[in-house]
Amino acid sequence: MVKKRTCIFISGYGTNLKYLINNSRNQNFPIRISLVISNNKRAKGILYAKKNSIPYLVINTNKRNFENLILKELKKYKISLICLAGYMKIISKKFLNAYGKKIINIHPSLLPKFKGLNTFKRILKNKEKKTGCTVHFVNEKLDGGAKIIQKSFFINKNDNEETLKNKTQKLEHRAFSEAIVKIFRYN
Repeated sequence: MVKKRTCIFISGYGTNLKYLINNSRNQNFPIRISLVISNNKRAKGILYAKKNSIPYLVINTNKRNFENLILKELKKYKISLICLAGYMKIISKKFLNAYGKKIINIHPSLLPKFKGLNTFKRILKNKEKKTGCTVHFVNEKLDGGAKIIQKSFFINKNDNEETLKNKTQKLEHRAFSEAIVKIFRYN
C-alpha cells in the first residue's frame, strides 16, 4: 500500500496528532504524516512532531502571505491530504481553491449543531441530551462540509464543560482515524 503523504495542522495540545501518528505506524493505515504545521509556536503538539522526527513548521498567520508559504511547503512535501486537528484558524476560500486536494476537519459536536467556538458551553446551555464529534470535509462554509463520520454519547446530569471535552476527545481519537480509513478505502 502506498501511503498518502499527509500534513496535520494544529494549534494546541495535539492529542489527535498523537493518535494519528500512532495509527500511521500500522502498515494498513492509509496515511503517512509527512509534515505538521502550527499557527502557535507554543503548541504542545509540536513536541509529538519532534519526538517522532516529523518535519514541522510554525507559521505566523499575521503575516500577509502566510497561506502562500503554507502552499509552498505542502507542494515541497507532496502532501495529498490535510487534517485540521484543533487548528484554530479559518481556511480561506483562496487557500481551498489553490490547494485543490482533500482537507478534513474534526469538530467537537454533532454537526450541523454548534458550529464554531465555545461548543461545550453552548451544548450545556441548550440542554442537549447527546453530543459527540464530527469529521467532515472542509469547504468555504465554517464547519459546513460533507460529513465523513460522527460518533456520539449521551450527556449525563453531572457533565460540565471539562467532562464533555474529555469524553469528546476520546471519541475524536477514534473517529479521525476511522474517517481517514473510510475516505481512502475505495481510492
